[in-house]
Amino acid sequence: MEALDFIQLDLQTGIYLLVVGFVGGLVSGFIGSGGAFVLTPAMMSLGVPGIVAVASNMCHKFPKALVGAMKRAKYGQVDVKMGLIMGISAEAGVLLGAHYQEAIKHRFGDAGSNLYVSVAFVIILGLVGGFVLRDTLKTYQSGVMTEEKPGKLALWIQSIHIPGTMVYFPSINARISVLFTIPLGFATGMLAATIAVGGFIGVPAQIYILGLNSLMASATELVIAFVMGVGGTIKFAWSGYVDIRLAMLILAGSLFGIQLGAIGTTYVKPYLIKLVMAVIMLTVLLSRALVIPVYLSQLDLISPLAPETMSVLKNSSFIIMLAALALGAGIIMAAMIKGRREHAQQSGEMVNATA
Repeated sequence: MEALDFIQLDLQTGIYLLVVGFVGGLVSGFIGSGGAFVLTPAMMSLGVPGIVAVASNMCHKFPKALVGAMKRAKYGQVDVKMGLIMGISAEAGVLLGAHYQEAIKHRFGDAGSNLYVSVAFVIILGLVGGFVLRDTLKTYQSGVMTEEKPGKLALWIQSIHIPGTMVYFPSINARISVLFTIPLGFATGMLAATIAVGGFIGVPAQIYILGLNSLMASATELVIAFVMGVGGTIKFAWSGYVDIRLAMLILAGSLFGIQLGAIGTTYVKPYLIKLVMAVIMLTVLLSRALVIPVYLSQLDLISPLAPETMSVLKNSSFIIMLAALALGAGIIMAAMIKGRREHAQQSGEMVNATA
């Protein structure tokens, strides 16, 4: 089958995928986006076609998301009702998005699929990453970093009453019409099927439109990711685009990383979650942007590039991808160590004060 154009695995590639899975899981547990904005480009950097990377990513996502959601539910960070309601509408978006993915693959081949996924990454990463970074810097400069309050848009939406559509959500202690959650869920699913990253819409939407805080939004997104992952995996696997080898390798690394990332959320300030998300997004954006000319050349949409030029662009993209992995893991681990140290110090002071 044409769809089964899977890469050849060796020991070095296997180790790389395990490390990528660990970092993706660490990021996923920490910010709740599923970590696919790290995993999909990382697999494409190895030569995996875009649609196979997306499909395999969705396959590994739902068990990992389930583990992360259960872990963070123990800390009271998950709004299960919100996750399930948005997840159902997201499933419809996944099915439609997967259909478009397959149509592009059939018409334009691997180069077309790679270009589609890469351009989508650059646009979404630029918009969402830039917005989140700006919001994080404003929060940091304001000095109010321990408390998050709903914005004007969220408060307005919470004030609207549409009979027969209102649902109470404990995460915001308010009732919201499902007519607002349905389009947000559908858009999340469409994006997930396109680049395997629904959290780019899901997490910011829950924060800025529905009024959840960063911790609750990032944890609840894991429930949505689980629901989307089940349906997306079935859809893509039916057409032969899921490489189960890639899915299992990144899952093996992710299952450990996601629990560590989830633990880290208990020791850090909410604004830091947004900072990590923005920094990794913008770094991965650069990695994907570098290879867009390669795909354009392969599709004869621009003047053909010399093989040496293509090699330089691909290698540079891969190196920046590695830098993004190291940067994301480094920020999270440093924040966890610092937060844990401060927590231990505060606990010690409380014990001494009561002694």
